[in-house]
Amino acid sequence: MEADGWEWLVAPIQQLISWGASVAMVFGGVVPYIPQYRDIKRTQNAEGFSTYVCLVLLVANILRILFWFGRHFESPLLLQSIIMIITMLLMLKLCTEVRVANELNIKRRSFSDFDLIYFWHWSRFTDYVQCVLAFTGVTGYVTYLSLDSIIFVETLGFLAVFTEAMLGIPQLYRNYQNRSTEGMSVKMVLMWTSGDTFKTVYFLLNQAPFQFSICGLLQVFVDMAILMQVYFFSCYPQKPTSHPTHPASTKAL
Repeated sequence: MEADGWEWLVAPIQQLISWGASVAMVFGGVVPYIPQYRDIKRTQNAEGFSTYVCLVLLVANILRILFWFGRHFESPLLLQSIIMIITMLLMLKLCTEVRVANELNIKRRSFSDFDLIYFWHWSRFTDYVQCVLAFTGVTGYVTYLSLDSIIFVETLGFLAVFTEAMLGIPQLYRNYQNRSTEGMSVKMVLMWTSGDTFKTVYFLLNQAPFQFSICGLLQVFVDMAILMQVYFFSCYPQKPTSHPTHPASTKAL
């Protein structure tokens, strides 16, 4: 009788926790980029942040949305992808404006040049939008033609989460090149790590497609590697603390 008496309280609490986890899943992914966005806005320097992080997340979330059409998964994960795409476009817009304003090289590069050397180093935000739309159009058309193939759909899902699992690799390599983590928001990486850990546990508990759980674990390992770089380069500086000069900027996660 006593157990039955508590049911009226337990059920709403469980529902509230479930809603809270869903909201955290939807918006938690973009939170790490808030301190990085503010740092870039404040310093007017985007050299410490790899814009390839934006590329990785745009590709991963576009593929994840297309995967949803072949195999429906939880709505919070779908909403997360939409919000992440918007966030990455905002990050790209800021980084492009800051980089162009600081660039000494007057020559402008555009998506329509089709020059692989300057891929993702364009001078206008609209060029990045054109690239994203072109990628979405091509992959969307191929997906539409192949939705009946289980192998294609499962491969698409794996590519989506595996690409996202590689989120930290551009930043990891950028830090290695610079022999420094200067300009990179450590808060962002800490939030990556906590967010990816939460996300992986969420996948496991909600029995998301197995691709999500495997690649979530990989993402956590990459985050930890970046944190190790922060520790190593702060304890054993490899060069004087100064911003490197690059002709263009090269999640992240």
